[in-house]
Amino acid sequence: EPVKMRANEPGEHLYTSCTQPYFRAPHVYVALPTRFQARKGAITDIVFMATRPGSDRFHRHFKEAFIRPGLGSAGWGNRANYVTLNAVQTSPTEMSMFMYGGGHYKLRLDGFVSINAGYEQGEFTTKLLKFSGDKLELNYSTAGAGEIRVEVGDVDGKPIAGYALEDCDPIKGDAITGHATWKGKADVGPLAGRAIWLRFVMNEADVFSFKFAEDK
Repeated sequence: EPVKMRANEPGEHLYTSCTQPYFRAPHVYVALPTRFQARKGAITDIVFMATRPGSDRFHRHFKEAFIRPGLGSAGWGNRANYVTLNAVQTSPTEMSMFMYGGGHYKLRLDGFVSINAGYEQGEFTTKLLKFSGDKLELNYSTAGAGEIRVEVGDVDGKPIAGYALEDCDPIKGDAITGHATWKGKADVGPLAGRAIWLRFVMNEADVFSFKFAEDK
């Protein structure tokens, strides 16, 4: 049976959610609904939501507009902003969202959100996870002065020998399919199936996504 989803914030109306599996991670459903707030007239914008199969709610970690009406008057009229086709890949490095009335918006692949570090160094650590594969693949972008390093740890909270932060080669540049290496080696196959965590330490950088992959 259909499940009634919880999505709206107080005072807003959401239309045409365009919910569909994200083509690079089909276990995640992405929605790009039009947001209408009656108390502010007929102006609309587009918000970003996500959910997973079996859930009864959309995650609204980012409640502000994802796509604003933009420059010029066209986007500020009545019923002006509607996504008619959710994200589809339109080049090896980008995806597009097509709009009612013509036109489309472009993003890098996986570019909906990112973990971002500014000038000062920042870090984040994942929950414990198990994986299959033999390399850690990253979608990332850094400034010229920025870098990313990744540490792999065990269930006791300690870095795994050979995969400590000091072993990781600094990751710089901009890549959709980059890889983490430790002393020149990308192989994480010996850790497959174990419960591990990843610690990312970075500055002036964005991490858009990561996954474990097979070495082809």
